[in-house]
Amino acid sequence: MRGLISPLSGIRPYTRSVVIGAINELLNSNNANRLRPVERQILEDYLARFSRQQPGLDLRRGSFLGETTINERDMELTFNLDFGMELDMSSSFIPAFDETHLGTEFWVNLDFSGDIGRHVSYGFYNKVGVVIVSRRFLGMYNTYYENFVLGGNWNPNEFVNQLIRVYSGSLTHFPFAHRQRWENPVFFIHDITGRHQAWPDYPSLASSIQAELTASFMDDRLIMRTGRIRREWGSMPLGSSLVFNSAARPFLAAEAEFNPFSWFSFASLTGILEYHNTEGQKESAMNSQNAFSIMMLQFRFRNRLFLDLFDAVVWPKRFELGYLLPVTSNFLNQNAIGDFDNMAIGLNLRAQYPGLGNIWFSLFLDELTPQPNIQNLDRAMFAYQAGINVPLPFLAFSSLRFSYTRINPYTFTHNRNVNPWYGDLTMETAWVNSGVGLGHYLPPNSDEFLLQFRTMPTRNLSTVFQYQMIRHGATWGPSAVDGSHLLSELDPHNRGGGNPVLWRFFLRDGAYQWMHVIRAGANWRLPNLPVSLFGEAGVVFSYFTNIDAAANNADLEPGERPRPHPFRRINTPDYPTSTSFIVRLGFRIFR
Repeated sequence: MRGLISPLSGIRPYTRSVVIGAINELLNSNNANRLRPVERQILEDYLARFSRQQPGLDLRRGSFLGETTINERDMELTFNLDFGMELDMSSSFIPAFDETHLGTEFWVNLDFSGDIGRHVSYGFYNKVGVVIVSRRFLGMYNTYYENFVLGGNWNPNEFVNQLIRVYSGSLTHFPFAHRQRWENPVFFIHDITGRHQAWPDYPSLASSIQAELTASFMDDRLIMRTGRIRREWGSMPLGSSLVFNSAARPFLAAEAEFNPFSWFSFASLTGILEYHNTEGQKESAMNSQNAFSIMMLQFRFRNRLFLDLFDAVVWPKRFELGYLLPVTSNFLNQNAIGDFDNMAIGLNLRAQYPGLGNIWFSLFLDELTPQPNIQNLDRAMFAYQAGINVPLPFLAFSSLRFSYTRINPYTFTHNRNVNPWYGDLTMETAWVNSGVGLGHYLPPNSDEFLLQFRTMPTRNLSTVFQYQMIRHGATWGPSAVDGSHLLSELDPHNRGGGNPVLWRFFLRDGAYQWMHVIRAGANWRLPNLPVSLFGEAGVVFSYFTNIDAAANNADLEPGERPRPHPFRRINTPDYPTSTSFIVRLGFRIFR
């Protein structure tokens, strides 16, 4: 953002060599004199942390490195054993309900990693822990809408309304901020030999295994990876991607990125998505045999103009060469084979003046069909984001960000349809992996205003302060808004405007939750010790608005045109007003 290094890729995570190369480029360039002294110290600390340790035991890192050479070319093989520990404690107090909630995650990490020669690395990241995460049952939600009736000649086995249970997120974390770190299922400690559990409502044993095999060639111009890790593609600021966000759960995938020129790169990924264990292993997985493919073109004009173009698809697993091999557009292939899958395309555009900041715009089109009244029809499923990011020269590595994100109803969702190879079984192709969205952390039918300030005031301390206003259509209660859940399904009848239920009027077609979030957080790495302390605290003020009419235009007379209704603030048992005070504290050792 300050123009001190060459533009970096929009494909994350970066390899260690890319990180080291970027830091060395800055420290050894003429731009090094534009760093504040504390910034230079921070970069040198990162270099030391990422640099290769000496063979043997290193108690400061909690690791052991072994190495050997094989064959006549003396190819080097290294083996790292890394230990780590983390305790994450959180709590919330909600005076309106006279409730106090506690959450705890205690993790022990044991990682194996190393290099095979000069170009290939491997890693196995294993952890076990004890977790308890409080949440609340909110109500039931119709995946279509209440009183949905299928008429006409549609297949009655495909368009079936489901009544699903709706839960809050973690009550001891800020809205949409909690990231699940365990793999389904978990096991309640008080019933360790019992059935698999979908959520650690009680103290539970949990685990996670992630792994990767990564190769890098041509001075990091060609990177190939197979692994099960967290990723983020196409974000402007980190964590903002609409199509493939770091908030998504990890899954096994093969990916490649080729950067033949400084101004252009191409990337592709295909992986197998994981089911969400809510009803038992086989039952939950039956309709979730799906895969995900994405391609992205990146154009970089120096440090001034950035353009990303992507197309992506969620598709039921089958031997589909057009998605498996990145030699054709996913969008074109999906149309060529019969339009069975959930296709999306989009772009990111960022303009930047180094030293002053940047502005960006992101667009995600989820099977958009151009037609009249497109802005008010549920058939127009898209999301967009715009923002500005400004560096603050008087503080070390500091920035001020303002952004607005809008996710329209039914975006990221898809009907459960009959697909080739699966007989009469309807397959789930929503933009979801293991119950969590692949795209932006906001659910459908929501928006967010975000003001965020980040800085590293001292060598070992990073801080963040932010305000959010999030609004989201209710997914429970008598005024639930259709298209507000990741598992929502779009009514097939008269999507072009003839079905009054499929008109949308944000905030004016049912009940909406408004959340004002103020939070501050910090991470302090203790000098000369392998220990980090972290914490955050803040307040969430939540209330609901509703209209004086039936939600989703359900009470219109025949021939009456759908219209927005005035809304007012309410406080009812289904939609209460509340204030939550949240505190989170923890420490990490060797992490």
